[in-house]
Amino acid sequence: MVTSKASKELKAKRPATRAEAEAHAAPGRATRAGNIPIVGLGASAGGLEAFEQFLRKVPLDSGMAFVLVQHLDPGHASILTEILQRCTAMPVVEARDQMAVAPNSVYVIPPNREMTIFHGALQLSVPEQPRGHRMPIDSFLRSLAEDQGEKAIGVILSGTGTDGTLGLRAILGAGGVSFVQEPASAKYDGMPSSAIQAGFATHVLPVEKLPEAMLAGARALAVREETRPEAEAGLRRILMLLRTATGHDFSQYKESTIGRRIERRMSQHDILDMDIYARYINEHPAEARALFAELLINVTSFFRDPEAFATLKKDILPELFAAKSAGEVFRIWVAGCASGEEAYSIAILMRELMDESGQDFKVQLYSTDIDEAAIHLARAGKYPPNIVQDIEPGRLHRFFVKEETGYRVKKEIREMVVFAVQSVIKDPPFSRLDLLSCRNLMIYLKAELQDRLIPAFHFALKPGGVLFLSASENIGNHSALFAPLNRKWKLYRATRTGASVHPLTADALPRSSQGDAPRSDAPVTKVKEPSLAELTDRLLLEFYAPVSLMTDLSGNILYVRGETGKYLRPAPGKPTLNVVEMAHEGLQQELRAAIQAAASLGKPTLGRQVWAESGGEGQTVSLSVRPLPHPDGADGMLLLSFQAVAGPAPAKHAGKRGAAAVDALRIEELERDLGYTRETLHATIEEQQASNEELKSTNEEMQSTNEELQSTNEELETSKEELQSINEELVTVNGELQTKIEQLAGMQNDMKNLLDNINIGTVFLDDRLVIRRFTRDAVHIYHLANSDVGRPLSDIKSYLDGDELLTAAQTVLDTLIPYEREMRTADDAWFCARVQPYRTLDNVIDGVVLTFANVTEVKRVREALEQARELAEGIVDTVREPLIVLDAALQVVSASRSFYQYFRVAREATVGRPIYELGNHQWDIPALRELLETILPRDRRFEGYAVEQDFAQIGRVKMLLSARRIVSKTGDTQLILLAMEIPSRDSEEQSE
Repeated sequence: MVTSKASKELKAKRPATRAEAEAHAAPGRATRAGNIPIVGLGASAGGLEAFEQFLRKVPLDSGMAFVLVQHLDPGHASILTEILQRCTAMPVVEARDQMAVAPNSVYVIPPNREMTIFHGALQLSVPEQPRGHRMPIDSFLRSLAEDQGEKAIGVILSGTGTDGTLGLRAILGAGGVSFVQEPASAKYDGMPSSAIQAGFATHVLPVEKLPEAMLAGARALAVREETRPEAEAGLRRILMLLRTATGHDFSQYKESTIGRRIERRMSQHDILDMDIYARYINEHPAEARALFAELLINVTSFFRDPEAFATLKKDILPELFAAKSAGEVFRIWVAGCASGEEAYSIAILMRELMDESGQDFKVQLYSTDIDEAAIHLARAGKYPPNIVQDIEPGRLHRFFVKEETGYRVKKEIREMVVFAVQSVIKDPPFSRLDLLSCRNLMIYLKAELQDRLIPAFHFALKPGGVLFLSASENIGNHSALFAPLNRKWKLYRATRTGASVHPLTADALPRSSQGDAPRSDAPVTKVKEPSLAELTDRLLLEFYAPVSLMTDLSGNILYVRGETGKYLRPAPGKPTLNVVEMAHEGLQQELRAAIQAAASLGKPTLGRQVWAESGGEGQTVSLSVRPLPHPDGADGMLLLSFQAVAGPAPAKHAGKRGAAAVDALRIEELERDLGYTRETLHATIEEQQASNEELKSTNEEMQSTNEELQSTNEELETSKEELQSINEELVTVNGELQTKIEQLAGMQNDMKNLLDNINIGTVFLDDRLVIRRFTRDAVHIYHLANSDVGRPLSDIKSYLDGDELLTAAQTVLDTLIPYEREMRTADDAWFCARVQPYRTLDNVIDGVVLTFANVTEVKRVREALEQARELAEGIVDTVREPLIVLDAALQVVSASRSFYQYFRVAREATVGRPIYELGNHQWDIPALRELLETILPRDRRFEGYAVEQDFAQIGRVKMLLSARRIVSKTGDTQLILLAMEIPSRDSEEQSE
């Protein structure tokens, strides 16, 4: 079968440089990647144009390796490598699994593959995330940061979405450099803007200027590496200026970490000397804040090291839970939390375990960092869409809310965490902790500072509390303070020692910038004398303020001021602090109504006069109830005030000295009112219960509807993300196809001009011999017009004599054997007609091609030459002496009839053979060789040379040889005429 895949065809057409690059980049043959800078470039929509602009500006000998990660359609074969190869002299190859990168080479991610890098070799895998959730740029840049460290370089170009933002954060955290295309110059500014707004772009430039800045930074870094030993004084001065400006001392951080970040700031200002940069900081105070932000290490992610968090949930937290009773406080501290991902990860584990175990603790999770901007982001709890790579779909759905620009932590998790700005180095630690997590912070600190932090952590933990470090950290020489729980993931239990029950000594933590105040072992109590203002306020409240109570919204007493015996008394039965139940007779109904109005409507009741009885005596009471906000932001409170006022007793009480009849009538009236009130209240209660049932049913329906709408909304969000991803991929494919169309248009123009100028008539037919297209010169063979395209060729009149081409074309279709024949037209013109199969790029036969080359002049010249040859042969045959004609290679072209007759040889054994091989090598005469090979090339002719030779047929012959060399205008030998004069026997005898 004559078919092949398009991808194989594309690979076959790759230039030789690509094959050389693949051989050069084979595993084990490339230069070790750790010795070369590796540049990871990420783009999506509009990225093809940006890649082309970037590669055109990269010199061939940059010494860097470039890895391109593009959002590609997983079901479409990419031609990105073929397009980019035209933009650079560097080899551009499609990445293969385990391919080691080499300098001055470009590697392109294949479609439907996830790519990472490990020890300088590219690792390819099938994506696990569904389409629309993949972040291939983040994935590669993160692996690049882990693999290459400070040599990693990340570049974000045109594209939509936020892919690449978290990857740049990882590169900056590892000490690498990030470059971002200027959004104004990008075709799509989503990805560049996301990286810039997140603060992870060290250089923002138009794409064509990125290579120059990249190479300049590499050269500056090389210069600083050479002068680094002499720069220690400048480094100390910079750190001193930084401490003065920010209050934070970085002298205990590792110099390599601090030095790389300082050099990164220096490169942005084109400063090579640290002393000069120190002067620059002194002259520009804002640079100190910018450097402080640069030195902060905000590299984190949700559930970083997933196996470590799985161990924490499975083995550690259940033991801590078992040691507590429900309702107790569970205290956690996350030190150096950066933007809060680790704190929220632990909060999620706590929430999951509490739900699974049925235990409910009051969680106090403190999360601190010295970076105020990072704490602000953590408090907001909003993160980019890229976090889907780090969080399981179930957790993402349960604990996060999808928003237009990313995900937000749900309120129940957010309220578990308290974020604060705190320095773990100089500020006092939290205490009585059940869990302390400090991961990937101490790796940036010197050993001396680490040795001071570990005892501080031990002091912060309660006995049996757990310390959670990163896999790269340990407790050093403090094995007496901690017992290991899991050595792989660095989980330790605090042991009971003397240090755990004493406060921190001066050596436990570094001294603060304010110095250490002297401490005494005995507590000091200082008595504060009351001021005249305080004394006056106290007397005024005592003599003039009414009796007051502070209650919650339900009427439960929180605070009492003044003597309340005239208005309240302990209620019989179970003790209670509810003010309504404790109120004297007459106050309860009015008090209940006033509290309800204030709690539900926020409406105060001021100066309401109520008759109250206590111990058989009555009084008129002025009642006030005011709603107040709670100082801690919780539910509000109520302020209740009671004040006795002078006033007449109600009419019913005046009857105590009157007639009993009046009392009886009054009692009867009150009983009727009470019965009516009871009936009304009973009806109201029934109506309220019915309304509650209806509301409950409606609420359940609304809840069900809300869940359906939420599910529908999530499905729509997923569809939106998939459509957005597909749109990015289509834009990329469209860019590739647009470039291909431009190339094909150029090739079509070249082909048109080629066919129009070679004067060869061509007709393209499909497999049914229907005309597809034809060239201009084909009208000399067939009576063709533009409207004939799509018609069978058999319908078109031909100018050829004896047209047999249609039959020949069908035969070629059936056999695939080309056909060629010279044919004449009616006007006596000759054409060489050829019929060949029409092959597609996939090597499929899809018709035939008819070509007609005008050979009229060739035909006439050939006929003239044939006539001349016949004339020449006739002349040669008329010569009496034997004569042969040789070509430049001394092969016989022709011979005279007298030659054949005299030497008795046949024409077939003579023409076309070298002269020395004629007969039985009888003409291989040394004298003849010398004449033909030495004398004749020099003199162009010779005459009368006597030669004597024995011939098998005629015996010994004496000959006089004469030859003439016929040369072309360039001096090359064309023909040699060799004549043989053979004397007769009589002449020989006479001469003797």
